[in-house]
Amino acid sequence: MKAKSSSGSRPGKHREQSGNGKPAGNRSGQQSGRPGGAAGKAAAAWMADLPVQIGQQYEAEIMGISHDGEGVGRVNGFTLFVAGALPGERALVRVNHLKKQYGYAALVEVLEVSPDRVKPDCVIYEECGGCQLQHLSYEAQLRVKRQQVVDNLVRIGKLTVASELGEEGIIVHPTLGMTDPWRYRNKAQVPFGEERGGLIGGFYAQGSHRIIDMEECLIQHESNDEVVARVKEIGARLGIRAYREETGLGLLRHVVVKVGFRTGELMVVLVTNGSLIPRVDEWIAGIREALPAVASICHNINVKQTNVIFGDETRVLWGSEVIYDYIGDVKFAISARSFYQVNPVQTEVLYGKALEYAALTGGETVVDAYCGIGTISLFLAQRAGQVYGVEIVEEAIADARKNAELNGMTNVHFEAGPAEVVLPEWTRQGVRPDVIVVDPPRKGCDPALLATILELQPRRVVYVSCSASTLARDLRVLVDGGYGVAEVTPVDMFPHTVHVECCSVLVWKGNNE
Repeated sequence: MKAKSSSGSRPGKHREQSGNGKPAGNRSGQQSGRPGGAAGKAAAAWMADLPVQIGQQYEAEIMGISHDGEGVGRVNGFTLFVAGALPGERALVRVNHLKKQYGYAALVEVLEVSPDRVKPDCVIYEECGGCQLQHLSYEAQLRVKRQQVVDNLVRIGKLTVASELGEEGIIVHPTLGMTDPWRYRNKAQVPFGEERGGLIGGFYAQGSHRIIDMEECLIQHESNDEVVARVKEIGARLGIRAYREETGLGLLRHVVVKVGFRTGELMVVLVTNGSLIPRVDEWIAGIREALPAVASICHNINVKQTNVIFGDETRVLWGSEVIYDYIGDVKFAISARSFYQVNPVQTEVLYGKALEYAALTGGETVVDAYCGIGTISLFLAQRAGQVYGVEIVEEAIADARKNAELNGMTNVHFEAGPAEVVLPEWTRQGVRPDVIVVDPPRKGCDPALLATILELQPRRVVYVSCSASTLARDLRVLVDGGYGVAEVTPVDMFPHTVHVECCSVLVWKGNNE
């Protein structure tokens, strides 16, 4: 679960918008006007054969939601992706971009409204690119996310999913959602810019690097909003200029805020285009005075012309280099650049499901591939005999070892390197895993790791995934190699966005069964 946005135009507006929330005509690569030359004539020929044409309006039946959160519509059998439209709706749409098999259309008017449509609570929802599904009721969001998982398992994995009619197959449980799906994010990464001579900070408009200034974000912890507001005030008072991508000039690039939900501790990271912060003592004093819960103020230096947030060097300006938080009973140290799950409430739900699927009785040997800073490893170590964690990022392994020491856990061992290299070496040393847990990035497991798992043949494989498509692909490989997929449980780690996590369990059957 490494994660882990985009949103489109919103529904119910009797004005045309394209799929990126801008006036129709701004989608990248949009065809418009008359194409010229031989290539243009060829393009015109295939477009002329389509049942829809650019610039024309049609009534579309909305059949589903895409992985980007757009409504999937049909017009004369042709597929159109319509940002802001919902399943079950009939909508008037205007075509603004075409490919041979599908196209994109702007939502002009909702003619028949879905009973699942709700009014978004966020005042900048239509502009901001942070959420995609606030116009869909939360109960319906959970259903949509489960269906996305099912569709990927069937279409990509070619796997059979058990139906409500009693047909045999993989059990895909209902999505585990939140009782209160708001204010769940413990980390904010806010870009800064300038508007009318003043500092602004917020999130990018969908499909652009235009910053939408914000006063509050309803999926962020309240403390994150407060920090951003205070940094704007202090920066404006001290005459700080924001970084401009087009010129490479200016100082303040991002403000990163991390909050410990259980401890209440705050970390503020100022990311700057340069190693010196003018009047830095006044920065520190202003932040501390306005935000008494701050336990750490850090400075990250990023002078590269890149959209990557962090640079290579981080300094502590005041306080501790880490803050602390808990997942269940396990305590974790969180540094400025360490990866830590952004929804601690649902992380405990997800890891609890991984623990359940591992079926530990106290004596098993567990391998945690892609272990990061040891979050899953230490969670499992409470029930396992021995846990081995492997991660290619050396800094993460150093953090994992510190977290094990922090919790007094001696039945864990961490090592840096590619899992497909380290696991065979552990095997040569006599390590025989009963359970292997994988929690890969969005691109899924390395094929060499899947081959290693099939060679080691652990009794169970617990696969935690942030991408249903790569999960389905990898499950197919493991099934072909002798495993059976018993269950998949979607977990809603990011309410009001299109993202869905999954926890699945595979049991070794053997190639001849």
